[in-house]
Amino acid sequence: MKRILITAILLLNFIQASLGDDFCGTNNKVFLEGERITLKVFYSVIGIYIEAGTAQLSLKKEVLDNKTYFHAIGDGFSNPRYDWIFKVRDRYETYLDTNTLKPYKFIRNVNEGGYKKFENVTFNHENNTATSKNGTFAVPPCIQDVISAVYYARNIDFNKYKPNDKIPFSLFIDDEVNNLFIRYIGKEEIKTKYGKFRAIKLKPLLIKGDIFEGGEKMTLWVSDDQNHIPLRAESPISVGSVKVDMMGFSNLRYPLSSRISFR
Repeated sequence: MKRILITAILLLNFIQASLGDDFCGTNNKVFLEGERITLKVFYSVIGIYIEAGTAQLSLKKEVLDNKTYFHAIGDGFSNPRYDWIFKVRDRYETYLDTNTLKPYKFIRNVNEGGYKKFENVTFNHENNTATSKNGTFAVPPCIQDVISAVYYARNIDFNKYKPNDKIPFSLFIDDEVNNLFIRYIGKEEIKTKYGKFRAIKLKPLLIKGDIFEGGEKMTLWVSDDQNHIPLRAESPISVGSVKVDMMGFSNLRYPLSSRISFR
């Protein structure tokens, strides 16, 4: 079950793009300070899903280095019932420019079954660099981190894409730039524990690693309304499969008009 919990946060990042006009200094039209989204992570080996943990995304405004930013936080933690198997307490943070939504600072503080890692990255968008404790690295324009991408991506106008279109993006993590893409599949209705929704269906190209095999094996659904909040993500992993479902929200900017029914 290694790193299953933070999967909820990482899954969300794959709805971003950074090489097109959509992702180069967009104005926020989607979210407000105070928004909170809660997701549950379910893990399955033999077709029966167990509740492995929870992920939460929250947003507030905060002053850093004499400038006001959106401070976005992604927390992932294992179900206390399974902490004896593999305990996860992870926090990802980003400070977003309130005008352009580009990230200024990214902080990653993870504790996964005794494995600990801390990252503190500062982005310079004038020089196209990212600086961590390991040095300064060249990055492409409009680079995103794991959490900034979640909020940046929600401003995409998916209506202008056709089924099978690819949207490229660049992600900086672990001192590396990853050039990936998300494939727009189309629209459909899905049923979750929170209700029945009209949804936008996507397939991201994943980075090969400890959990995911890489390729386009994950499927992601976001609400087909002005909020574009994540509703569900499903993917096979190295052992079993994982499903992430939206289970709660507060302070959305717009009504959740994509919800067709509560059951």
